[in-house]
Amino acid sequence: MSEPHWKIILSDEAKEDMRSLDGSQRVEVFRSIKKVSQNPLPYNEGGYGKPLGNKKGSELAGCLKIKLRRLGIRIVYILHRTECGMEIIVVGVRSGSKVYDIASERLKKRK
Repeated sequence: MSEPHWKIILSDEAKEDMRSLDGSQRVEVFRSIKKVSQNPLPYNEGGYGKPLGNKKGSELAGCLKIKLRRLGIRIVYILHRTECGMEIIVVGVRSGSKVYDIASERLKKRK
């Protein structure tokens, strides 16, 4: 029997990000998110997530990332451990640190 998946939550901004992708990219991104949702914990806890930190003014400590190297797409998410939820903050094409800057700005707006 497989492990239960964590609930996937797309922020409103991440929904817009997804709409901006072409169809094949969208399919690949959803496939990757679904796979990671099986165990989105940080890799140091046995999961798939790669932890982010506070670098170059971004405040991303507690966030994790998924890298789709072939597509050049990055996904930033946060975990809601009490609800077993995986909230997608940003989905974007990798261009330097732009994806991480966007994630940082979106998280600042919430505070």
